Amino acid sequence: QVQLVESGGGLVQPGGSLRLSCAASGFTSNLYTVAWFRQAPGKEREGVSCINNKDGSTSYADSVKGRFTLSRDNAKKTVYLQMNSLKPEDTAVYYCATVLLPIYSVSGCLRPANYYYWGQGTQVTVSS
Repeated sequence: QVQLVESGGGLVQPGGSLRLSCAASGFTSNLYTVAWFRQAPGKEREGVSCINNKDGSTSYADSVKGRFTLSRDNAKKTVYLQMNSLKPEDTAVYYCATVLLPIYSVSGCLRPANYYYWGQGTQVTVSS
């Protein structure tokens, strides 16, 4: 019954920006941990950013620090990923995921195996 739906992906030139949205439904409680992952062709799924919604703390992969920002709107049960200064290597399918538990470690927060609910993904392509 819990559903996550991503939107906002598309084609953008290097240096451009996109904002991804992840809307949750099917439950009434605020999400405890929400994360964004990405998977490029031929590569394993990679943690991008996560938020512990218990305290609002966020974490980022080194490759996106300073360029991506995760934010939340608890009233709308929506999490956003603002992506600026996009690079070709950011090209991937981006997924949001959640688990109804708090994850406090950075490594745990960015580990795909720790998540239970997943969206279907949205394609982000950075190319000229």
